Amino acid sequence: MTILLLFAAALLEAGGDALIRSGLHSSTIMARTSFFLVGAIVLFSYGYVVNAPPWDFGSLLGVYVVFFFIHAQLISWLVFRQRPTVAVLLGGAFILIGGFIISFNSRS
Repeated sequence: MTILLLFAAALLEAGGDALIRSGLHSSTIMARTSFFLVGAIVLFSYGYVVNAPPWDFGSLLGVYVVFFFIHAQLISWLVFRQRPTVAVLLGGAFILIGGFIISFNSRS
């Protein structure tokens, strides 16, 4: 259940950021306001999901950062049509490795 909540929180954070970004680049005030409003609700939901459970978030940070990186790259690619560069993929590999190290260490 913890992994599912971290997955959802990362999706909400990356999605909320994408909505705010879309609002910043919208051409009409109605679209801009709508993106900002929905983005604020999604980011609030992220804050609630990640902080409501009584967990030691520091020990789960490795898993969360991995989920956030993956969600952010998928949204960037699918929504904004920005493919990850070689440098981003290489850095992402280090994020994945770091996430596994933190997760493995927090279980011992």
